[in-house]
This record gives sequence, structure tokens and C-alpha cells, in this order.
Amino acid sequence: MEKKLEKVVFASGCFWCTEAVFQRFDGVENVVSGYTGGSIKNPAYREVCSGRTGHAEGVEITFDSKVISFKTLLEVFFATHDPTTLNRQGNDVGSQYRSGIFYTSEEQKQQAEEFIGFLEKERIFNDKIVTEITPLDVFYTAEVSHQEYYNQNKNQPYCQFIISPKIEKIKKFYSEKLK
Repeated sequence: MEKKLEKVVFASGCFWCTEAVFQRFDGVENVVSGYTGGSIKNPAYREVCSGRTGHAEGVEITFDSKVISFKTLLEVFFATHDPTTLNRQGNDVGSQYRSGIFYTSEEQKQQAEEFIGFLEKERIFNDKIVTEITPLDVFYTAEVSHQEYYNQNKNQPYCQFIISPKIEKIKKFYSEKLK
């Protein structure tokens, strides 16, 4: 079967968390941590952390839509972060931690808008969803030390307390879709 590869960038707080979640799904070919949505070229982590560049920490996901649907990716995205907190995920505060979907096709945009509409109609979250839906402009790959972070640092306290519970959640609810 020929693959149908697509890309999307999700921003949902710390990119270490987002990368660790999505790279475990069957049909996800590649997940790269990086930055998007900002105003300067080739930003460095320290610059992005300052909150002055306008970039969000995100992950570029390359996926085979014949194996995993964009809708499934959206479900996982909304199940593994709080899309109702503006510029914040837990203790991570700043515009670099905002919730965002940076789409690469009009179909992705439409599906994201419809999915958010469904979540709000069903009152899945207590507060209004503030996830931005923006066309992907430029994605800058983060420094090597940020790639595969969770897989290489599982014993770090941040990984144990913040990322591991997300991994356990996807194992519980999406086990049949995992690699």
C-alpha cells in the first residue's frame, strides 16, 4: 500500500511532552521538536524561552494518513493538554507554550475547526478553547538536545511527573493505535 504522507505542527506546551506522545503512534513517521509562529529567523531555545520572539514550542508530525487519520491526531492532541489556558500549560507559562494547530492543508484547517466546534458544543472542557488554528509558515528545528528528550531522559523528574502520565494515558485509551 502506498503511503499518503502529510505534515502538521502541533503546539501544546513543552515540546518534549508533545514529541513523546505522538512518536508512539502507528502511522506517525517522524516527530521533530522545534519552533513556529514567531517573528525572527532561526530562533534559539533561549530566545524562544524569553517569550519575545513570538514562537511557540511545537512538533512537526509527519504521518501516513492511510494508517492514522488527522482526526485521531486531533483527538490525541486535545486529550493530552489543556487547550483552555492561554499561553500556559501547567507550570510552563508564556506565549511559547500556547496551544496551536499549524495546518498544512485546507482540509486540516476545516477538520480542526469542526473538531473544536464539536468539543465546545459537547462542553468537553469547562472553559472556552483558546487553541489557535494557523497556516504553517516556517518551522525551525530545535537544537539536537531537545530531540528525543523523553526517550533519553525518562528518569529526569520533569519527565517522570509531567510526561510519563501522558504516556500512560495514551497507553490506556489508544493502545490499539500504538507502535
